[in-house]
Amino acid sequence: MIPFNIPAVTGNEIKYIEEALYLLKLSGDGVFTKRCHEWFELNFLAEKALLTTSCTHALEMSAILADIKLGDEVIMPSYTFVSTANAFVLRGAKIVFVDIRPDTMNINEKLIESAITKKTKAIVAVHYAGVSCEMDEILRIASHYDLLVIEDAAQGVMSRYKQKHLGTIGHMGCYSFHETKNYNCGEGGALLVNDERFIERSEIIREKGTNRSKFFRGQVDKYTWVDLGSSYLPSEINAAFLYAQLDMATNINLNRLASWNHYYSGLLHLQKRGFIDLPHVPSDCEHNAHMFYIKTKDLDERTNLIDYLMKNEILSVFHYIPLHNADAGMKYGRFHGSDLFTTQESERLLRLPMYYNLKNSEIEYIVGLIERFYQKKFLY
Repeated sequence: MIPFNIPAVTGNEIKYIEEALYLLKLSGDGVFTKRCHEWFELNFLAEKALLTTSCTHALEMSAILADIKLGDEVIMPSYTFVSTANAFVLRGAKIVFVDIRPDTMNINEKLIESAITKKTKAIVAVHYAGVSCEMDEILRIASHYDLLVIEDAAQGVMSRYKQKHLGTIGHMGCYSFHETKNYNCGEGGALLVNDERFIERSEIIREKGTNRSKFFRGQVDKYTWVDLGSSYLPSEINAAFLYAQLDMATNINLNRLASWNHYYSGLLHLQKRGFIDLPHVPSDCEHNAHMFYIKTKDLDERTNLIDYLMKNEILSVFHYIPLHNADAGMKYGRFHGSDLFTTQESERLLRLPMYYNLKNSEIEYIVGLIERFYQKKFLY
């Protein structure tokens, strides 16, 4: 069986965890947490990086920092994970879903402006598969209407848009380090704060609403409750595991890109024959090979291909069910305009195994099976 995912392990994870144990500082914001913060701030030129327990919690922090209140509206694509919407629904917002572009599966930037009302507070740009949204246009719209831009870059660590790292472009960016992501610590995330207005409050919210960070920096003589917040700090064990991954970030990225390119070159002839569609990466984007997907003709064909691959011991999966079609999506949100592509394209998309150190021979086996599926189907 070739699994869909194997969490990356680079070699120093146990060593760093042992160091954390030796230092006897296992709660958050110890040595390894600070190393991770510094890594993102130095390598990504982020104003402020804060590790969190998940990308979900990073998104929840961004909603608090954006001062989302009951009755506000937040614009985002429906083709995303539930956490993208939940973070703002928890603050009382109404979600306004906008159709996606079929080429990148990202929000269609040309449809955002018409979705804006007097209640709109923020735009959430979800970078699907580590391929950037059209950020220049999104930032232009946001600036014109005085809106905040929050990047859901859960899948986008190491990806860039016009040389800028995803997560550092909007007012805030959110990362995931779940075991299915390129860089992982089992469960974890990060909030990047790119607007100085939100930096001080982000530390307070993350520390249960206290000014504890100021206290440890010697800026106040005692710390106390000053704002709302929660416990968003991961343990040093998680941070130590993650730092081992960041140490090898370039190697992991290059390894995954090589696998992605091997898939692409092997399946390109099927796209040229019109049997499948392959991922599209715009020229001003550098992706991180978070996933490799193909698009079949329709839902039935995708189901049959998944079954065929499973019978040959390959685990392939579909992805999100569009949120606006879910019960909670209908309760807490509305779809602006027509759903031309969100549902249709989501039903065609099939994700193939993709992980660090996936073997070329495994990719070639998977490609060969897909070729045989279409040979049998179309007798070419």
